[in-house]
Amino acid sequence: MSRQFKSEVIQVIPETVKHFHQLSPECQVRLPVVKIMLGVSAATVWRLVKAKKLTAYKLTERTTSFNVAQLRSLLAAKAV
Repeated sequence: MSRQFKSEVIQVIPETVKHFHQLSPECQVRLPVVKIMLGVSAATVWRLVKAKKLTAYKLTERTTSFNVAQLRSLLAAKAV
């Protein structure tokens, strides 16, 4: 992998993911952040929601968010 390509990949990472450890437990994040943090696909995230291992909060008909504290506990438990 070329050095230029590596720097381009790093720039694609959302700021929320870069500073995830600084987010307060009450914060909400969107699906792309959850996918990156868990290292899974969107389908797997929705399977976790269906299995009640992760709670999805509907903000609007087309917007869903996830709680940072719950995501951290899921990561800590390695339940994925």
